[in-house]
Amino acid sequence: MQALVLAGGEGTRLRPLTYTTPKPVMPLAGRPFLTFMLDWAHSHGVDEVILSCGFMSDDVKRVLGDIYDGMRLRYVIEDEPLGTAGPVRRAFDEGLLDERLFVLNGDVLTDIDLTGELAQHEHTGARVTLALHPVDDTSSYGVVPTDSDGRVEAFLEKTEGDAPTNRINAGAYVLEREVVEAIPPGRAVSFERETFPALVGDGLYGFPAAGYWIDIGTPERYLEATWDLLAGRVGSRLPPRDETGSLVYEGCLLSGAHVGPQAVLGRHCSVGSDARVERSVLHDRVVVGADAAVVESVLATRVRVGANARVLPGAVVGAGAVVGEDATIGEGARVDPGVEIEPGARVEAGDFVKAPEAAR
Repeated sequence: MQALVLAGGEGTRLRPLTYTTPKPVMPLAGRPFLTFMLDWAHSHGVDEVILSCGFMSDDVKRVLGDIYDGMRLRYVIEDEPLGTAGPVRRAFDEGLLDERLFVLNGDVLTDIDLTGELAQHEHTGARVTLALHPVDDTSSYGVVPTDSDGRVEAFLEKTEGDAPTNRINAGAYVLEREVVEAIPPGRAVSFERETFPALVGDGLYGFPAAGYWIDIGTPERYLEATWDLLAGRVGSRLPPRDETGSLVYEGCLLSGAHVGPQAVLGRHCSVGSDARVERSVLHDRVVVGADAAVVESVLATRVRVGANARVLPGAVVGAGAVVGEDATIGEGARVDPGVEIEPGARVEAGDFVKAPEAAR
């Protein structure tokens, strides 16, 4: 069974992290994010994955390679954005597709039952089957009402006001080849706005998907997914956590530091005496000085936080940035890669400290 993973976006909502690392291989609990998706697909019989990449595609291929845990990885490169359906048509035009395949959104952490979805698809004789997952707040997602037999009645993309159902498009589809052949070639095409609405009443079915599901496309949900992985709310092959529920990778220096609960420290980090790192993510080679505090925030690779500095909840600091001694990064603030925050300075809540464009 094949799967095509849509991983070509720039990850704009995760900036400044994605200025230097493409979202598909962004560290999540210390592992490239897409490896969680590859493990999930493999557990449901997928043995070949086509990765549709655009932004920083060379970096994605460098990290993931051509073979992952026995699965063949192939790549389709979007020279310009092709939407959600356009990359599938390009893979078809390049002769990469079999008769039937999964199409998976590349920014979702989930354990929904792809095997059950495929079984329903075969039973109903569907042309397309969409995994539909319930959420509490539908305002950011397309909702998909179905009849009692699972036939999709409408495809309502991010509608305002009361929704007819709380089941959303979960970004996991089974497609027959005939549907792929009907996608217009050579331009951007949207499954959600073009292909699927045209199939309502003509072989488009929904699969009621249970289990864990989260879109990690924002810093808030990135942290939430990290905490859920640490707590075991979604299955993974992560190493064991410590007594605080934290995950500390090799080479870290933590003498006299207070790490946890639910923190992730990447490889070769250093946290000084009496510093606190709580419910936060530190990528590789981050340095946190003595008596500093990093709380519910994300520090990218090689960030340096000076002594007595404070990085407050929701803050995101880009790769190689420096937070000076006694400085404060306010709640929800963003700091671009390579920026230096002077000692004693304060970045106010919600501010975005940008580097010159040439420095990114």
